[in-house]
Amino acid sequence: MKLARFEVGGQARFGRIEGEELIELDGSYFGAASPTGRRHPLGSARLLCPALPTKIVCLGLNYRDHAKEMGKPIPQEPCLFMKPETAVIGPEDTIRCPEMSRQVDYEAELAIVIGRTLRQAVPEEAMKAVLGYTCLNDVTARDLQAKDGQWTRAKGFDTFCPIGPWITDEVDPDHLDVELRLNGRVRQRSNTEQFVFRTAEIVSFISRVMTLRPGDVIATGTPSGIGPMQPGDVVEVIVQGIGTLRNKVG
Repeated sequence: MKLARFEVGGQARFGRIEGEELIELDGSYFGAASPTGRRHPLGSARLLCPALPTKIVCLGLNYRDHAKEMGKPIPQEPCLFMKPETAVIGPEDTIRCPEMSRQVDYEAELAIVIGRTLRQAVPEEAMKAVLGYTCLNDVTARDLQAKDGQWTRAKGFDTFCPIGPWITDEVDPDHLDVELRLNGRVRQRSNTEQFVFRTAEIVSFISRVMTLRPGDVIATGTPSGIGPMQPGDVVEVIVQGIGTLRNKVG
């Protein structure tokens, strides 16, 4: 199933994608919802970020090739950091380069979307709380990351967390190609088989640190090939079986 948030007539709505149509729901897919009977052509709607996170929990160095690229040892347990919900934007929205940074980088990632409250879960139980998966760009002010020695400012600017285009539960998250294209040219290409920590382990570990709420997003890390973007660029995160998250840089 593919789930989306979208805007029609200036109003945000939830829906299920069937072919080239959006089947509107009378509530959130994070709770009880049923079709309203209204259908919208997919091409006529503006897609929004498909999740409504209270937080975005991210993993650093979760691809073996990226850890090597950064000259870092393979972590012994998940390395966590967070992005604020104010960083979130949707498909086709513009990533804004802040004046205080001179290097804004792309980072293509598979994202996990939580469907129900979860805490203190073992891996098998944790996966029952997953609603599905989407694409995410963990935009980073690389110069500020190096300057600060910690990641809050570098990762937390408004517009630094594009998510979308929709959520699907029809993929195996531990066996997916992940790719990033900058102005049509491939800059990152790997597979989630390169994960240091698998999906169930990630969700379980985080649930033992903090309570996960419906709509919360987990960014599973980026592969090697990270690099800078400039105003005027178009950046696309492509995850096998999910789709393409496209954003302009301004």
